[in-house]
Amino acid sequence: MMKWMKAFGILVFVLFIAACSTDAPGSSSSDGGGDSEEASGDDTTKIGLSISTLNNPFFVSLKDGAEAAAKDAGFEITTVDAQNDPATQVSDIEDLLQQDIDVLLVNPTDSAAIVSAIESANQADVPVITVDRTADGGEVVTHIASDNVAGGEMAGEFIAEQLGDEGKVVELEGIPGASATRERGEGFHNIVDSKDGIEIVANQSANFDRSEGLTVMENILQSTDSIDAVFAHNDEMALGAVQALESKNMLEDVIVVGFDATDDARTAVSEGRMDATVAQQPELIGEEAISAAGKVAKDESVEDFIPVELQLVTE
Repeated sequence: MMKWMKAFGILVFVLFIAACSTDAPGSSSSDGGGDSEEASGDDTTKIGLSISTLNNPFFVSLKDGAEAAAKDAGFEITTVDAQNDPATQVSDIEDLLQQDIDVLLVNPTDSAAIVSAIESANQADVPVITVDRTADGGEVVTHIASDNVAGGEMAGEFIAEQLGDEGKVVELEGIPGASATRERGEGFHNIVDSKDGIEIVANQSANFDRSEGLTVMENILQSTDSIDAVFAHNDEMALGAVQALESKNMLEDVIVVGFDATDDARTAVSEGRMDATVAQQPELIGEEAISAAGKVAKDESVEDFIPVELQLVTE
């Protein structure tokens, strides 16, 4: 009897050991590659980038800079294009938040309309970084951009100097509600409003778009042909204004200044079709955004505002 009980106990022990050492269906063994791959996937920083529009070369460069920097850092990045539609941007960001991103980068189409999306990210504990344009609300870790007010002042000072502080000026404004529109306009008016001899004969929105810049400028020229200078809040609108002025054979007599220093604008300046453009560095803005996102993902501190240097291009 004792021998039988001893044999039974040994059998139970062996069966218990065998059961413990057998992997359950779908599980990964400790010495296999599955665990290391899963850990590697979990450790990869996931970044969502919402761009206002990829129809603008400036934001294409910004996107390219961010994506290249993310690749170099070993981050995973998903970029979405709002096509200048605030509702689309909010929807895009909701989709990004469903993808378990670690950091959200936002280039707002509309600084007020983006607030609800940023608040959604806040509720999901996803840190938010704004790029090039600010948001009117929600919790943002840092903002990365050129100083748009200072850039507007650069443009105003150049135009005032070229005109000898006297002349009639057209201002083509960007998208209403965008922080870049407000800030570039603010800087420009800081200068020209202080010059008694400078008169703003028209200021209208052309939504940062070249074709709208052409149309708006054509309409302005129908009501007045007495214009000495044009300041456009971006190069796309400035290039549209150049087309309108060329069609009226007025370009040689009108100073045209843009903002962004896109490739097309730089070419126009070198050819003498534009007089100046305020140079931002969109690729660097994208790179700085990724650098900040990497720090934020590691819970490291960053400055509230990370500026990117401006310069005036005149040749």
